[in-house]
Amino acid sequence: MMDFQALAEAQRRNLEAMAAANRVAMEGAQAVARRNMELMQQTMAEMSEAMRGLTAMDGNPATKAAQQAELMKANYERAVASMKELADLIQKSNGEALEVLNRRFAEALEEMQSMVKKGA
Repeated sequence: MMDFQALAEAQRRNLEAMAAANRVAMEGAQAVARRNMELMQQTMAEMSEAMRGLTAMDGNPATKAAQQAELMKANYERAVASMKELADLIQKSNGEALEVLNRRFAEALEEMQSMVKKGA
């Protein structure tokens, strides 16, 4: 005979695992959003400072153009590094949430095998 109490408990643990995975995913999303905001603020401050430096600088147009090109290159490299950092944060968060679900799935399989053995 099927143990409905054990089945209900297993379902409760499944729901708890889903809630935990959602919590981990939400915390990860919040961390990504916070870091994204920090990176944006840092980038804006750096760009403002660079623009002040460019406008205050005297020199011929070729020198200014070279410095602007260097500034654009540095900004591009920072943007790529920032995107990689955010992608790594997202991947880490998703991995942590998936680990919670994988762990519960393995436990659920063991529980089902145990129930089947008891029923046989």
